[in-house]
Amino acid sequence: MPASSSLGDFEQLILLALVRLGDAAYGVSIHNEIVRRAGRDVKVAAVYKTLERLEDKGFAISTVGEPTAERGGRRKKYFRIQPAGRRALAQALASLRRMTEGLPPELDPSFTAPPLTREEP
Repeated sequence: MPASSSLGDFEQLILLALVRLGDAAYGVSIHNEIVRRAGRDVKVAAVYKTLERLEDKGFAISTVGEPTAERGGRRKKYFRIQPAGRRALAQALASLRRMTEGLPPELDPSFTAPPLTREEP
């Protein structure tokens, strides 16, 4: 895979947020989705910088919405994942799945260890 089509882990999170949010994906909503779902404490500025990088790679595209009263007449910048971004994300997720196959169950976040039992002599 060429370097320009590889994704860092934060880029993956941003693209996943774009998929989940659909038409409601703008900087703050993307930030909130990552904080809520991934539990990552990230700055909104980092989200915007990464979105810019994803646009440069051709993985995302932005459009400017209509002015809204709640934003004092300012417009929101919305983002959508592009087909190249979907392909890169699918490749990254497939690689991750292949790497996690066969790992010990305790590395699975849904794993619950059985209760400890005391062996009788």
